[in-house]
Amino acid sequence: MHRPVPAAGRPGPVPPAVPSPFAGLSRSAAGGLSRGLARITGTTVGPHQAAVVRIGISLAWLLFLLREWPHRHELYGPDGSWSWDLANRLVADNHAFTPLLWGRADAWFEVVYAGAIAASAMLLLGWRTRTASLLFMIGVLALQNRSVFVGDGGDNVIHLMAIYLVFTRCGQVWSLDARRRAKGRDTGGAGIVLWIVLGLVLAVAQLLGSTGLTWTDGLLPWLGWTPFLWGFLVLQAVWWAVRRYAPGEPRAVLDILANILHAAGLLVIVVEVCLIYATAGWYKVQGSRWQDGTALYYPLHLDDFSPWPELSHAMAANGLMVMVITYGTVIVQVAFPFTLFNRRVKNVLLALMIVEHASIAVVLGLPFFSLAMIAADAVFLPTGFLRWAGDRMGRLVGRGAGRHGTAGATGEPEDAGAQAATGQRGPGPAGEPAPSNLVV
Repeated sequence: MHRPVPAAGRPGPVPPAVPSPFAGLSRSAAGGLSRGLARITGTTVGPHQAAVVRIGISLAWLLFLLREWPHRHELYGPDGSWSWDLANRLVADNHAFTPLLWGRADAWFEVVYAGAIAASAMLLLGWRTRTASLLFMIGVLALQNRSVFVGDGGDNVIHLMAIYLVFTRCGQVWSLDARRRAKGRDTGGAGIVLWIVLGLVLAVAQLLGSTGLTWTDGLLPWLGWTPFLWGFLVLQAVWWAVRRYAPGEPRAVLDILANILHAAGLLVIVVEVCLIYATAGWYKVQGSRWQDGTALYYPLHLDDFSPWPELSHAMAANGLMVMVITYGTVIVQVAFPFTLFNRRVKNVLLALMIVEHASIAVVLGLPFFSLAMIAADAVFLPTGFLRWAGDRMGRLVGRGAGRHGTAGATGEPEDAGAQAATGQRGPGPAGEPAPSNLVV
């Protein structure tokens, strides 16, 4: 049956219109959604915040490992109170991941501990960041899952952030990778060699058996560590092959997927920090000592948390100070998640929390806990402040004299510091205006 041909001058049948995904929204709302989607897919959201979290978390773990070097055998090694057999039984039950249980030899423990230090230094410097982030996560899990009773809240934060950082593009600025890309030397040769070595190590571990690498019941109830680790190796191989042999549209698609994954990872970090403060604040509200304003008094009299006894006793003797700090801590922690929609109030509370953690490091003698929390809090720092601070730090260490050469190290334009100081926004990718930061 033939379709009728419309007469001359008469329009034919109009095909049905495809509904827009933004149908029903106002023009401004639809425009905001489209701009937000374009930003998430076309740019790396919050590169400075991700870089600060990377630097802070890796620095906290590196300093901890170096400080505990003389005591490493008692903490995580064969001389620890949590024996190898007990750890093996626990891991078999909870399916945690720790390469330290792959062997009992002291030499294997030394290799893993030294490898954790090396991975921390790699991530801190931003050298082969994608590889370093995976090795850093493995090092953190290897030690912390070996001795589950060693550590505090700061170690829990490092544990979580080590996993989240794997999914972020945290080496876009303030890294050796950024400097190498700016100088046009981003060939990826050393990176693919590292991944080939990692693939060989993983293959040997699979062949040896009894390594805790399973296809299910590992990272998630339906996902084990074997597909997770092999999946990263395969993705890296695909990324390298596309960059080398198909730099056009396939590369653009991979960049979009990487940007989306990065934005999701950064969002998880934001939500995690909010949950930490919300749960801590509401649990404090239920405590009688926090309700009557005397909670701070008691840790100030504990010898384990009094590196400066005179300072601790002087603070404990001031009842007004104890009450103000006790109530202030609860108020700030409970209120912080609700202030994210008001930039000015959020920045004030963020500054108060950073000061609080710095005080905890000095007064209670918990420097690594405080550094880990400050690094996690840095995800909320304003981009303008971070760029200004990065510019000043570059000048301080002599790498940014006159902003000549610093752009290659940081991936920022030469006038970034001036823009941050004056409040002006610099150009975004491809000459477009820089969009507002989603996490500030």
